[in-house]
Amino acid sequence: MTPEILKTIEAGKVTAAQGAALEKLQPGTYVLHKSWGFGQITAVDFLVNQMTIDFNTKRAHPMQLQYGADSLLPIAPDHILAQKAADISGVKARAKDDPVAFIQRVLRSYGGKSTQDQIAQALVPDVFTEAEWKRWWENTKKLLKKDGHFAIPSKKGEAIVLREAAVSRADEHLVAFSHARQLKDQLVALDQILKNLEEFTDPASQLQPIVVAAEDAARKNARLNTAAALQLLAARDEIAERSNGTVRASESMSVAAILREEERQLMTLLEQIPMARLRRILAELPAAFEDWVSRALVLVTRGNARVVGESARLLQDLGKTEDLRVGLDRALRDHSITSAALTWLCDKRERKGEFRELIHPRVLSAILSALERDQFNENRDRKLHDLLMNDKELLPDLVAEASGEELREVMRKLLVTPVFEELNKRSLLGRIVRIHPEMQSMITSDSEERQEALVVSWSSLERRKLEYEDLVKKKIPENTKEIAVARSHGDLRENFEYKAAKDMQLVLMRRQADTERELALARGTDYSNADLTQVSIGTIVTVKDVATGATEVYTILGAWDGDPEKGIISYQTAIGQALLAHKIGEKVPMPTEHGERMVQIMSIEAWRNSVLQ
Repeated sequence: MTPEILKTIEAGKVTAAQGAALEKLQPGTYVLHKSWGFGQITAVDFLVNQMTIDFNTKRAHPMQLQYGADSLLPIAPDHILAQKAADISGVKARAKDDPVAFIQRVLRSYGGKSTQDQIAQALVPDVFTEAEWKRWWENTKKLLKKDGHFAIPSKKGEAIVLREAAVSRADEHLVAFSHARQLKDQLVALDQILKNLEEFTDPASQLQPIVVAAEDAARKNARLNTAAALQLLAARDEIAERSNGTVRASESMSVAAILREEERQLMTLLEQIPMARLRRILAELPAAFEDWVSRALVLVTRGNARVVGESARLLQDLGKTEDLRVGLDRALRDHSITSAALTWLCDKRERKGEFRELIHPRVLSAILSALERDQFNENRDRKLHDLLMNDKELLPDLVAEASGEELREVMRKLLVTPVFEELNKRSLLGRIVRIHPEMQSMITSDSEERQEALVVSWSSLERRKLEYEDLVKKKIPENTKEIAVARSHGDLRENFEYKAAKDMQLVLMRRQADTERELALARGTDYSNADLTQVSIGTIVTVKDVATGATEVYTILGAWDGDPEKGIISYQTAIGQALLAHKIGEKVPMPTEHGERMVQIMSIEAWRNSVLQ
């Protein structure tokens, strides 16, 4: 130790351990601090027991010697942070001229391993801009993989490790598979082997153990994890096909055999297979089943998006396009076709290609039926809904050759379906009218019907206004704040709070629009001028069941009034609509849960109360 440090220790100003640390904290030394980050010591003054450090964010910062000894970490001159401070232009040149050697130096700065994000933090923005870094890193990562001195993880958050000796990519993949203990890790390792088969110099000897091990793993998991077993066998088959000299055992397990054994749950099983393996597994359907065509058609019309597309491709590739066309047409007529199959059929490539003759108004009818089936499914896929809305040519294609009766039928369904927002519904109807202007009258008549005034009591009108005020002044602003808070949590794809708040926003916006429309149509009344010559709004009606003789009393009031326990019903209810405009003595069919019953109107009186609770 220097004499100054020894004197400071003897004076009791620092401990021996702190003195040893101070010996490494000389002027000019680069250091790291957990709060202030990177810096350089510019002076050490033992007389006043203080050192001065230039941090990036705090220049000429004074610090007591004992605190500096405890909190500062000295870094070597060849550390990437020190190199940047000393010679930033040289660092930029080395990064450009020899990226592999440069990354070796960076990793050594951090003890031989570092994550991609840590490397980026060290180099951006001093060495690279954000855009430059992304381009440079993508190219550099490829060089690192070829070099062999770097263990590159499959996950971005895991550390890149610098090896002492180079390892060939082929050996690295073999080691990864042999060390994998979980099925998913084995499948990832097999995928990497398949992607890099050209790196194996002696595939027959190098990959034969992999083929055997993959089958052994599939055999052990055939019952408990059938989907994974199928993927292992599919990967085994692809390796055997693509690598010269690698062979399967003569009595090995086959994909076709498993498909036959699992025929009762074939759909569920195939829906678990990722796209990368699905095509190869489906290709074994003909070997597994004599009636494979009918089974493939079921997969097309009932499967998820992946299964639909690959099953249809299989039928087409094997010359069964006509069978596919007939099967699709039958499913359309039966309305048994799924949203996924309709999405595939309505894709521009299919509907304008070999299946254009199926593009008919009944497809639109099937789409509406499928969307209505799906609307209460929590895991529903919105692809079909979005396709119909976003593909401006789809709806015109569906109705281009439609007859008048077919047009009226699909427009009636479109007018009443609950699966579209009102504005979206009007947009879709408008696309039909642009091709068939004669259908404008259906929209106009429907609009006029919807604009019929609502008769309401003054008290219910006031309640509805208060509800609207609470909605726009309290609930909607609170929801807006919830969305902002949830968005601040980041990663909107996995942010449940954000998704829930956005879903509630749609509900509130729809409620606001509906309430505004209803308030605009509402006409308040106190029912003082009710027509007593017939059943009308604001009357008390006594009826007698023709079959049993039992009497019942109904008070028919406004659209927003209702108290079944007191016999108060809205004129818009089924019972209210059945009684309106009928006179004393008339017999009226009254709707019930089990059909209709006949009642006779015995009396009609004026409703006298002026206030509804």
